[in-house]
Amino acid sequence: MPRVRNATMPGVSKTAIAASWTHAGLAARARRFGASVEVRGAGLFFPRGEMRILVVGAGGVGGYFGGRLLAAGRDVTFLVRPARAERLANAGLQIRSPYGDVSIATVPTVLDQAIAGPYDLVLLSCKAYDLDSAMSAVAPAVGPDTIILPLLNGLRHLDQLDARFGAAQVLGGECKISAVLDENGCVLHLNRVHQITFGERSGVRSDRSVAIEAAISQSDFDVNRSDTVLQEMWEKWVLIATGAGATCLMRSTIGDIVSAGGTGMIEALLDECATIADENGHRPSEKSRQWIHSIFTTPGSSLTASMFRDIEANGRIEGDQIISDLIARGTQNAGAYPLLRTVQTHLRSYEARRARETALAT
Repeated sequence: MPRVRNATMPGVSKTAIAASWTHAGLAARARRFGASVEVRGAGLFFPRGEMRILVVGAGGVGGYFGGRLLAAGRDVTFLVRPARAERLANAGLQIRSPYGDVSIATVPTVLDQAIAGPYDLVLLSCKAYDLDSAMSAVAPAVGPDTIILPLLNGLRHLDQLDARFGAAQVLGGECKISAVLDENGCVLHLNRVHQITFGERSGVRSDRSVAIEAAISQSDFDVNRSDTVLQEMWEKWVLIATGAGATCLMRSTIGDIVSAGGTGMIEALLDECATIADENGHRPSEKSRQWIHSIFTTPGSSLTASMFRDIEANGRIEGDQIISDLIARGTQNAGAYPLLRTVQTHLRSYEARRARETALAT
C-alpha cells in the first residue's frame, strides 16, 4: 500500500471520496483511490500525491501556499515564467513565516509551452491584471475534468474564467494572507493569517470539493471549504476595497490615517463598500463588519494594502478589479459612492502618470 496521510475529516467515508473522483470524471483514479484508502477511527486516509496540482505563479501567494503544499508532500508543480524558473532552479523556494520557515531545494516547475497534459487541480494565484495571459498559459493544463480554484481579488475573474473554460470547472475561492517576494525571491509572510477558502458557487457540498479539502488539508495553513463561498468572496472584497481605498488615497499606513483624524473617512468608505455588497445580495455579516472595522481603525497600526505598496514601488495595480468593478456593480445613481469614486480617480491618475513616464523613458 502507498504511504498515506491522515486528512482528519470525520464522517467522510471512503466511498464519498472515491465518488468525488468519479464526479470529476476521473473513474480510473477513483478505482485506484478506493482500493488504497483506509479508514482508521474517524480519520480519512488517502495516498500522498494522488491529486496533481498546478500552481499558477510562485510569487507571494502562489509561492506561499504552493510551497506549503509541496513541503507537506503533495504533488505540486509551479507554472512560472523563465526568469522565475531559473531562480527557483538555482536557489530553491524559501518561505519566511511566523508559523515556521520552509526551504525547498528542488522545486518542480514548468513553462507554458512545456505543459504535457491536464492536471487535476489548478490553483490560480496570479494578479488580476495578468489573468488574460495566465489563462492562455494554463490552457494546455486544463482538460475536461480539471478543477480551477482561483484566488484572485474581486469577482470579475469568475466571468472571464467561465467564458474561457466553462463555469462547471471553476470553483469560488479566496485567500487571506499578506505575503510578498523580497529582492532575493524569498516569500515573506507578513502577518499571522494564512487561509484558503473555496467551494461550489452553487452552495452545494459536492464530492469534488470534499476531495480537494482532503488533498490540501494538513499543509500548515488553514483550509475552509465553504458552502457560502460567494458571500465570503464579497466580504473579502469589502475588506480589500476599504483597505486599499484608504491607504492608497491617503498614501499612509492605517495608524497614520487614524492619528490624522481619518477614522471617520475610513468608516464612510467601509459603508460604501458594504452598501454595494448589500445591493448585490451579499450584505456583510455583522461579525465581518466589526472585524473589518477593527482592522482599519487601530491606532498605531502599520498596516497598508498591497496596492499601496505597489504604488510606492511604481508598479502595476489592480485598481480596475478592486475599485472600478465594485463601483460598476452598484445600483445607485452616478452621484453615489463619492469616496470610492475619489479613490477611483486617484488610482486612474496614478496609472495615467505611470504610463506617461514609462513612455517617456523608452
